Amino acid sequence: MRANAPATINLGYTPGIGEWKAGRLIEWHREKAGTVEGVHDVVKNELAGGVMPSKYFGANAAWLRLAVIAHNVLTALKRLALPAEMLTARPKRLRFLVFNVPGRLVHHARKLVLRLATSAERIVDWLEAASLLPIRA
Repeated sequence: MRANAPATINLGYTPGIGEWKAGRLIEWHREKAGTVEGVHDVVKNELAGGVMPSKYFGANAAWLRLAVIAHNVLTALKRLALPAEMLTARPKRLRFLVFNVPGRLVHHARKLVLRLATSAERIVDWLEAASLLPIRA
């Protein structure tokens, strides 16, 4: 080991974990059990993280990182902006309910109008969700 290298390396951080008693630490660890497998399944099977696009390691690493970023963005969207019934929605359901909506751009009376093939209620829901996101205009 190098002379200036740290004695310990922290790979993760949970605030206050150093003050927990052993029983609380074991309880916290058991609460996490099974959550990583679900995330792995979604990233691998639904966000194409398990299908490597190239024979080159760097390209495959970038592909996997993009799949993980997509998962993180979808999770943030579900928690911050979408209704409570969407918290358990898988990426495929979100794709069909939120992202893939048929529409048509129409030029009418010197205006450009977007006509969406969905209900007015769903459009209002989208606008409310967009207002909840921390985005600067």
